[in-house]
Amino acid sequence: MAATALSPVRVYPVGGKGPEDVLVADDGTVYTGLEDGRLLSLDPATGAVAQIGDTGGRPLGIEFLPDGRLLVADAHLGLLAVDPADGAVEPLVTEIDGRPMLFCNNAAVAATGDIWFSDSSTLHPIERWKNDLVEDTRTGRLFRRTADGAVTTVLDGLGFANGVALAADESFVCVAETAARTVVRYWLAGSRAGSRDYLVTGLPGYPDNIARGSDGLIWVTIASPTEPVVTGLQRGPTLLAKLSMKMPEFVQPKPKQTVRVQAFDDDGKLRRDVHGDAGAFHMVTGVREHAGRVWLGSLETEVVGVIDL
Repeated sequence: MAATALSPVRVYPVGGKGPEDVLVADDGTVYTGLEDGRLLSLDPATGAVAQIGDTGGRPLGIEFLPDGRLLVADAHLGLLAVDPADGAVEPLVTEIDGRPMLFCNNAAVAATGDIWFSDSSTLHPIERWKNDLVEDTRTGRLFRRTADGAVTTVLDGLGFANGVALAADESFVCVAETAARTVVRYWLAGSRAGSRDYLVTGLPGYPDNIARGSDGLIWVTIASPTEPVVTGLQRGPTLLAKLSMKMPEFVQPKPKQTVRVQAFDDDGKLRRDVHGDAGAFHMVTGVREHAGRVWLGSLETEVVGVIDL
């Protein structure tokens, strides 16, 4: 494993709260989405930020589609395709089995155009994400949308389904379970096709988005270290967990102010463990390695960060 000591995190203000995910184009342009629905592009050379669209909801995960549009997992509106040239929004998946998705979160796009995407909870929307984490509802799901628009459920019963990524050869898809601190692997090809196991278990904190980097590794955010209080509530009576979320905000469990991302190969071996200086940036929820730099998104800040490896 290549360990990285505490690294400085350079930050770029984006003019709004919650750039939850980051996506990097071949030319270095960085894309992100904000709490107020805006989609932005960032020029790292100048720091210039431009609005390229607005979903009208709450954009989370962002990916490229084969036709050059952005695939946006919008927590409120579902799976969307957004044209960065004119901001046009096309809904791709807004409901499952006749019911609107409550918490569409992240996605990965296969070479065939198939889309694998997560819905974190059937009980709590993004505004109550801590409730789902503490109650450990296990209602998260992973779906597949084929190029012809058909949608199927691939996995259910997930502990806060979150980030999604594909193997380099697309032999498996994996999805992060925030509440369980694992990355589940579902095999698509080979002798194990149709079965599930784990890419990694026992993560040192709560994973959020995951993404394959230009280095071929699967990068995993660690939004916050493990919190004993949360672990205790997850293992206790559901009523106790629900009551804890009705307490005043200042006494509820909170993410710690840290910066950490890890990278794994397709065999689940830890290859990088990167810690950043949390002085100006914290709660990493989005990650994208591109050409030796690791871009970071955060649900809580008004900046995106970057660490040079």
